[in-house]
Amino acid sequence: MPPALLPAVVSGSAGRLERLKAQHRLPGEASFFYFDARFNSEAVKVLPGEYFVCDEDIVVTTTLGSCIAACLWDRDKRIGGMNHFLLPDMGTGSSPGSGGDSGRYGGFAMDQLIAEMIKRGATRSSMEAKVFGGGAVVSGMSSMNVGERNTAFVLEYLRAQGIPVVSKDVMDNCPRKVCFLPVSGKAMVKRLAIAIARAAPAAQEQAAARNAAAAAAAAVAVAVVRKP
Repeated sequence: MPPALLPAVVSGSAGRLERLKAQHRLPGEASFFYFDARFNSEAVKVLPGEYFVCDEDIVVTTTLGSCIAACLWDRDKRIGGMNHFLLPDMGTGSSPGSGGDSGRYGGFAMDQLIAEMIKRGATRSSMEAKVFGGGAVVSGMSSMNVGERNTAFVLEYLRAQGIPVVSKDVMDNCPRKVCFLPVSGKAMVKRLAIAIARAAPAAQEQAAARNAAAAAAAAVAVAVVRKP
């Protein structure tokens, strides 16, 4: 490539990244944009409780432990999206005002992802799914079967919605890094070394589990106080 063209290429890439960063984002929508040198492309990282839907040629990434990431793709409109939820539901004592309507929980996260896909022009009948995560990686939480519960929830949810799961890499005892291309629907997963990669997903998920337990306890306490 002639040297004179290089500044234009770099400038164009930087310009799109700045445009993505500057766009208004909805509550819960991923907003951590960066340039991924491996893919030579703009990328966005979906953090726990977030989602992202796009019809642009960028990379959508996340890192999972016992969490689940569902990647949905409309094969006709070539629109894709990913979420990242930590628990299947709020549990006993939950109520709409106690935090159950949060992207941290599977029911809300899946409803939200499908709704945002449809807003972009996707149709449920042409969607397909790829599912990742649900690993047993959080020390001290194995008795809760968090990863197993998350996996069972998302597969049943998609079955009930009539959205076929065309690929999955779930459960086991390893963290995962997932990269999803929303235009092509291609997803890549890398199983990470437990000793190196467990810390970040585990810390995120332990904090989320503590928050969920505290919220559930608070909801029960409020219900008891209000009981005649």
